[in-house]
Amino acid sequence: MTSLNDLLQGVTAESVPAPAGVAASGAASSAVAVNTFSASFLAETIAILEQVDTGEIEHMAWGLAQVRQSGGRLFILGVGGSAGHAGHAVNDFRKLCGFEAYAPTDNVAELTARANDDGWESCFSGWLEGSRINSKDAVLVFSVGGGSVEKNVSVNIVKALETATSAGAHVFGIVGRDGGFTHQVSESCVVIPTVAAERVTPHTEGLCAVIWHLLVSHPQLQRQGTKWESLR
Repeated sequence: MTSLNDLLQGVTAESVPAPAGVAASGAASSAVAVNTFSASFLAETIAILEQVDTGEIEHMAWGLAQVRQSGGRLFILGVGGSAGHAGHAVNDFRKLCGFEAYAPTDNVAELTARANDDGWESCFSGWLEGSRINSKDAVLVFSVGGGSVEKNVSVNIVKALETATSAGAHVFGIVGRDGGFTHQVSESCVVIPTVAAERVTPHTEGLCAVIWHLLVSHPQLQRQGTKWESLR
């Protein structure tokens, strides 16, 4: 198995042995490209993690714990890959942390009905209104850009956050780039630093998963242990 140090050395190496399965023709050049990209991607990830604001993560963990203690619910919003994260995170916040948590993207029937009848931009805000969001509740956003009306990106997240803030709900976010509208209105927001502008999306989405897994494992939040750690 190739170690990270081996991969990092491959960034400047003039030649790298061809991995198993690479055809003989052009094998050396293909191996160099593969190992150089792998090393670069992992090195970028390390560089990003070294810059992540751990104090902000701690503040978010504390804030989420306060929401749960007050009997509030947690609504997790995400689009695209972040919608997949939202569904997964809802499971972990409910099972591991004892949080009453929901994601609008887990109900495809309602989501598509709202998008079809009322428009995509209002599908999340309408769902929050239907859920009677209030000042005890919280919204957690997973987004690469955080939403922007000016750039016409993830406007449904912007509208949802306007609804949430109007109701006095708490807003949290794990986002990339400059954090967008989510960063502007959040009481706690972790912004994934940009190290490689051409790979903002995979790094933001990948490290978003790392951070919310950190949160559901945090002693401020976790109430139930995970299965595999109990097996010997």
